Amino acid sequence: MDYVADLHLHSKYARAVSKDMTLPIIAQYARQKGLHIVSAPDWTHGLWFKEIRTQLVEENEGLYKLKSEIRNSKSETNPNSQNSNIQREPLFLLATEIASIYSFNGKVRRVHNLVFAPNLETAEKINKELIRRGCNLISDGRPIIGISSKNLLELIMSISTKTMLIPCHVWTPHFGVYGSASGFDSLEEAFGELSQYIYGIETGLSSDPEMNWEMWELTHRSILSFSDAHSPAKMGREATVFTAQNSNLKAQSQVKK
Repeated sequence: MDYVADLHLHSKYARAVSKDMTLPIIAQYARQKGLHIVSAPDWTHGLWFKEIRTQLVEENEGLYKLKSEIRNSKSETNPNSQNSNIQREPLFLLATEIASIYSFNGKVRRVHNLVFAPNLETAEKINKELIRRGCNLISDGRPIIGISSKNLLELIMSISTKTMLIPCHVWTPHFGVYGSASGFDSLEEAFGELSQYIYGIETGLSSDPEMNWEMWELTHRSILSFSDAHSPAKMGREATVFTAQNSNLKAQSQVKK
C-alpha cells in the first residue's frame, strides 16, 4: 500500500505561520488533499506539546490520530468527492524543525534539521534535555539553539535509538546543510563520524530529487520532499510517497502538487 506523506509542517506557535495551523484543521486539509501521514510539528514548544498530548492518541507504533471527541466529521470530509483517499483518516508522526546556529571552523553555521521522535515520551525527554542545555524552546515553534547539528543528532540518539534526524531544505543558502552562505560541503563535514546515521535529506522547494542524486554521498540515502507549509493551503505542495513493505514504510518516490 502506498502512503502520501508531508512530514514538514508548522503550527500556529511558529513565527509567520497561520493561526489555522491547528491539529484538527491540519487533519481536515490532509483529508482533502489526499495526505495519509502528516507531521505533528513544533513539538518542542511547551504549549503546543500540551495540545498534541491532549488531542492525539496513538493508533499504531509511532503514529497518532485525532481523538474521536476532537474530530469533526463534517469539516474533515468532502461529501462531493468520490476519491476514497480523501476519506482516509490521516495519521500524525512526531516531526519537528530545529534551527542550529553555531560556529564551526571559524564560520557561523545556520542549519535547519527535522527531528523525528518515536513517541510522545521520547519527545518530552528531548525537550527536557534541550532546556537543560540552555535552549529557549518557548520563543518559537521552530526553536533556535546553539547546539551543532552533530551534537543535536548525538543528543537525540542518546535518548532513543529510534529517533532520527534529516537535514531539511538542504540547498537553501542560509539555512540548508549544503547552503552556500552558512552550510557545509558534505554531510561528513557537518556530522563527522555520525554522518552514517543520516539516512536521508529533504530537498526543499529549491531542488528536485534528480538534482540531489547527482551528489555521490546521497546515492544510497533517501531523497525526501515535503511542503514546509505555514498555512493549510500549502500542505502537500511537495510530498513523498512511501510504500509499505512487511509493515515498514519505504520511500518510493516524490510528488509535487
